[in-house]
Parts: sequence; C-alpha cells; structure tokens
Amino acid sequence: MTEQLPVPVRVDAKTGEWSVDGIPMILVPRHFIVNNQSAVEGLLGIEATRDLFREPGKRSASEWCAREAETHGLSGPAIFHHYMKRLSQRGWAQFSVEHLDTAGYARVRVGHSVFVAERGSQAGREVCYMFEGWLEGALGYIMTAKGNPQQLRCREVQCAAEGSEQCLFEVRPESGSSGTGR
Repeated sequence: MTEQLPVPVRVDAKTGEWSVDGIPMILVPRHFIVNNQSAVEGLLGIEATRDLFREPGKRSASEWCAREAETHGLSGPAIFHHYMKRLSQRGWAQFSVEHLDTAGYARVRVGHSVFVAERGSQAGREVCYMFEGWLEGALGYIMTAKGNPQQLRCREVQCAAEGSEQCLFEVRPESGSSGTGR
C-alpha cells in the first residue's frame, strides 16, 4: 500500500474543503455510498434506482470532463482515458478501456469495483450500474465537443457480483438517435 495519494489534493486550511485540479471533493467511506444505493433500491426497486442515478451521473461526468479538459488541455479520446484513470486513482474501481471510438461506442472493463467489494461476488445481480451514467457522460462530452452530440446508452453486460472475473460495460448510440443530443 502506498502512503502517497495518486492525485494532488489541496485542503483549504480555513474551510477544510478538499479539491483536486480545482474541483471540490468529499472523502467518504465506500460503505456510505453503497448503503445509500441499497436504501434507494429498497424504496424504489433496482431498475428505478438505476434510472434515478443515470442522469446525475451522466451530467456530473460531462461537467468533470469539461473542467479537466480545460485544466489539462485535453480533448477527444484523451479526456475519456484521463477520466478512467482518475476514477481508478480515486478508488472507485480499476477502469480499463478496451475499445473507444468517436462514433459513440466504448467497451470498458472494470475490476475491483467498490460495489462488488461491499456486496460480494455472489450478490447474484449487477450492482455496478452507477458507472453507466458516468460512461455515457464522459463519451457524450467527447462527441458533443467534436460537434456530433448523440444520445448514448451504457449497460453493464457482465458483473463481478454475478461471479464474473470483472465487470464489463458497453456504451453505444441509442437506436434512432438523431445526433441532436435529445
């Protein structure tokens, strides 16, 4: 285990606010996130929870990509790869891009997901769906920035909580997408 953080964290001495690359951060235990996800699933059901978290995750990923692109001078696929690297460095999981193109298709392999770590490899269902909106937002940002906005849909097609070695996500344009982003 390393004693150094993989990203530079600034802590405001007056407010206690943490930030990375100028973006405010909060450090919370992973069980806090998973327990909240589980509570929402208990109230709304799994599919409704998946839908509920998709749009804010998508919006947040797009906003993050825009800020990081400006901060680091990144564009195109480089910003998507940077996002995957930063998610990996911040402890969500280990993200590995298997395929990425600017037509709106990506395959991302995910190992050591916090959701699997908390719920176990025998949960018997997909538990990492919160990443779906994040991948849609990151790839959507790239496509919009290059002038080709698309409605994208990501699905977790394999989950380590169902006994797979790793999780696998696929992002692709929604069928019938007009390229208007709506």
